[in-house]
Amino acid sequence: MWDTLLMAFALMLVLEGILPFLLPGIWRETFKKLIEISDNQIRFIGLTSMLLGLLFLYLVK
Repeated sequence: MWDTLLMAFALMLVLEGILPFLLPGIWRETFKKLIEISDNQIRFIGLTSMLLGLLFLYLVK
């Protein structure tokens, strides 16, 4: 189980690094926009992301 968890974490890091590597300007502008939105909107984005991830895991498994 730990091997799978570590592989998932490594894959997440690879995917997270694609945008700043390929398009650093767009990545920077995205984070500037994130600073301007409220905490509740950020929480909603985080919750939506987690739910979509869980749904994807359920569908794949």
